Amino acid sequence: MSKSDPNRVLRRLPIVVGWLGGILLFVNRMFTSELTNSQSRADVLGVILSALLILTGMLWQQVQSRTPDSVKLVGEEGFEIAPELPEVVKTELAWASRLLLLNTATRSLVVVYQGKVILRRGILAQKSEVTPGAILNRVLEKQKPVYLVDVKAYPGKIEFDYLPENTQGIICQPLATEGAMILGANAPRSYTKQDENWIAGIADKLTVSLKNLELKSKDY
Repeated sequence: MSKSDPNRVLRRLPIVVGWLGGILLFVNRMFTSELTNSQSRADVLGVILSALLILTGMLWQQVQSRTPDSVKLVGEEGFEIAPELPEVVKTELAWASRLLLLNTATRSLVVVYQGKVILRRGILAQKSEVTPGAILNRVLEKQKPVYLVDVKAYPGKIEFDYLPENTQGIICQPLATEGAMILGANAPRSYTKQDENWIAGIADKLTVSLKNLELKSKDY
């Protein structure tokens, strides 16, 4: 079902104003008994402006906001979580992953911590193991996220073989120096700045929880 254009009236406004201006110029000329040179020049200018308005309106009719082309990711929908994690951490991971899948462009999510995959959710690839490549290693080293807006344009995409093979956009978000969230989208350039802020905030919360888990383990 096609969405209605909220700017339809604005797109048509120049055409309406252009035609209205042309009609008024014609009526004014018809009721003018004596035509002066200045009025002739004004009429010519008015006709040109009316024509430009109509042309602008016609061009605007052709301009439509276009959303990125999305694809159906290859894989099965699933939810896998490391069984050895404490229930409180499992609950937080489940909550965080659900928020990301519902509120951002994410369709596939993998969380790696201390070299182990602790969560996979969304559309899952056949391969479940994560072998960090150059991009993920850089994220862990620099502690800064990397957003691949269009995976097809990056030769290094081969390292993300644990995501669906036709993933269109990827964000690698660090979890301190110990891990990362790898998020895949089904359309290029689909993550907004708000999405990125959501992801960063949730990553910070998960990092604190996982760090606390480490401290408790050391105490025991």
